[in-house]
Amino acid sequence: MKNIAFLGYDKTQTRLIEYIENRGINVFNTSKKIKSLDKFDLVIIFGYRHILDEELINTLHRPPINLHISYLPYNKGAHPNFWAFIENTPSGVTIHEVDKIIDSGDICFQKEVRFPEYYDTFSKTYKYLVDQIEDLFISKIEEIFLRSYIPIPQKIYGTFHKTKDLPNWMNNWDMKISEAVTRFKNQEK
Repeated sequence: MKNIAFLGYDKTQTRLIEYIENRGINVFNTSKKIKSLDKFDLVIIFGYRHILDEELINTLHRPPINLHISYLPYNKGAHPNFWAFIENTPSGVTIHEVDKIIDSGDICFQKEVRFPEYYDTFSKTYKYLVDQIEDLFISKIEEIFLRSYIPIPQKIYGTFHKTKDLPNWMNNWDMKISEAVTRFKNQEK
């Protein structure tokens, strides 16, 4: 492994880039939409706001790896941490291969997460999930680099949300989760 493209978060948002670089690997990092990735040994996606089209994915030596802060197949797409609480689905983190459908690729590794009681806001639980997925990635880095894991197809059920699904009133990630759940239930009536 010599060259990795890391799409999404930068060094101020994740410790993974520096961790990979400290292993002597060149890391190209961008959050911008990219048109070519064929010169990289591996593409890692974490916090990337663009969708890789199927044509681009097909030019790669192996499927890109996405770090998603949900317990797939639940809460594919946008704002997975919010929807896990609102819909009472499992919280967790998943590292999966990217295919042509959003957050539907085979699972490499995943972990269900339970939060300490004092993690009572979306911002606190989000930060906790980021730490959990970074820890999972670091613990499985050799298997990821060597692709020595056994990919597991996702179950066909689950949930998916678009950015526009987020309620208009949800604009404060420091809101208490219990308050948001109550508010969401009341708007459903």
